[in-house]
Amino acid sequence: MKRMFKISGIILLIILLIPAMLLACLSVTEYRPELQETAETKTQGKDRLTLKEPVRILSWNTGYGGLDKSTDFFMDGGKMVNPKDKETVKKNLSAISEFIKAGDYDISLLQEVDRNSSRTDNMDELASYTEQTNLGYSYAPNYRCSFVPYPFPPIGKVESGIATLSNLALSDKATRLSLPCPFKWPIRTANLKRCLLISRYPIKGTDKKLVAVNLHLEAYDNGGGKKAQTAALMNILQEEYEKGNYVVAGGDFNQTFPNSLDIFPINNPKLWTPGIVDEDALSEGWKLAYDTSVPSCRLLNQPYDPDSHDTQHYVIDGFIISPNIKIDTVETVDLGFANSDHNPVCLQIMLE
Repeated sequence: MKRMFKISGIILLIILLIPAMLLACLSVTEYRPELQETAETKTQGKDRLTLKEPVRILSWNTGYGGLDKSTDFFMDGGKMVNPKDKETVKKNLSAISEFIKAGDYDISLLQEVDRNSSRTDNMDELASYTEQTNLGYSYAPNYRCSFVPYPFPPIGKVESGIATLSNLALSDKATRLSLPCPFKWPIRTANLKRCLLISRYPIKGTDKKLVAVNLHLEAYDNGGGKKAQTAALMNILQEEYEKGNYVVAGGDFNQTFPNSLDIFPINNPKLWTPGIVDEDALSEGWKLAYDTSVPSCRLLNQPYDPDSHDTQHYVIDGFIISPNIKIDTVETVDLGFANSDHNPVCLQIMLE
């Protein structure tokens, strides 16, 4: 009997030690970026922007090539954790690259780009995009974790971030700027560390720049994180504008744009519900650019079925534009969420 108690005690100790050791490991290896860092940059082109000529900008959350129309996701009420297989991811990456090439965009702001993640077979998706489009890039990581231990099977190792592709010359190295993180230890150790990716492009005949800010704000917080991150974003945008620059911020806000809930109402408040972009927080002359005629995102509670009552649509992807820029057009392209849980949003502007 004593021997049985001893063995049981040893087994219990091992069971308790394993999560403790994992937490210790995650705490030691936690990604702790500086407030401001130089982003990874590769300039592919030497073209410069010109005043009063159209500039085409794309924003697209690519869902790491793993969240196409056939998938759901456990955080949204679905069951899947990782993509189906490597071939599916490669097919989605190729389709996204073809769309970027066909659109001939001056700047493409991409979110959820994996570099070395278990969920996407350690593929370097940034390399895939740049090789297929022949574009230069700037890149900033916002998710680095040696092992995400949940759910089951676990997500595993993640290296992912946001990338800005362009055929334009950069005026200098791009910048990664950390945003407030709403999560406390120990949840923080395996969570995203959100950031802004700031790329500056010179303009012919002037000393001014077009400042492109790529963003992916908080998703699964209680709302406070998104508010703090949005406030930090607006401060940065205003600072750049006051320098005399032209400023465009684009990406996945994880907040619905004004009036979009009237068109795409929340069907089930028990599932993921985004906040709302506060238009009143914009300084005088600043503008939001978004399209409510087509949803920019879908909930991943089930594989995509546009006719199902349980399908939830959102408009959470768009742009913030400085007062010295004229908006020509903004359009969300309805791709039926074929290769990502987001549709691409295309913007055409004029630098006045």
